[in-house]
Amino acid sequence: MLVGERMTKDTIVVRDDTPIDEAMKLMRDNKVRRLPVLNNKGALVGMVSERDLLYVSPSPATSLSIHEIHYLVSRITVGEIMTEDVITVSESAPLEEAARIMADNKIGGLPVVSDGELVGIITETDLFKIFLELLGAREMGVRLAMLVPDEEGVLAKVTGAIAELGGNIVSLGTFLGEDPTNALLTIKVQDVEEEDLVKAMEPLAMEIVDVRMCEERR
Repeated sequence: MLVGERMTKDTIVVRDDTPIDEAMKLMRDNKVRRLPVLNNKGALVGMVSERDLLYVSPSPATSLSIHEIHYLVSRITVGEIMTEDVITVSESAPLEEAARIMADNKIGGLPVVSDGELVGIITETDLFKIFLELLGAREMGVRLAMLVPDEEGVLAKVTGAIAELGGNIVSLGTFLGEDPTNALLTIKVQDVEEEDLVKAMEPLAMEIVDVRMCEERR
């Protein structure tokens, strides 16, 4: 899955000469926490976050009058407080690459560019939704987590055993185990009884970590 398939294409943007109070209203009206910043030529020149705007907003404890506050805030533009060194990602990049960039740089969103032009934005919220899909979080079924040897053919044995039971695999994910010799396998299966699934998996697992029936959640 690529960034271009899951990014938000109708990106809400702001100009660098926009007053910060207008930018804050734009964020609140559209329920977003960050905005790509464009110059008057339409080129991406920065990113501004809700935190940036709140940082320069007056404190409620200020002694200034409401008129003085409004005057001062109206003179500060997005271009004065935005982050200029913008980290971007290509729409052809794998989603996991976008997630790695966000995690490594401790940022919550990436502008998506193609041939130097802004074409979308991918955020941590988008990645959370994808995570839910990968684990079948909204699907009903028996969810089983188990430690398995980190060896060739283990997944084939697991899926083969489930096929013999007549089960339908809704999701399957592998994660780091307790050490390099094993992996934590999480799988959700429909059309099979919990007891039957556990019985079929026990010969293939080093340890059954968790098993539960999950209801459909929409």
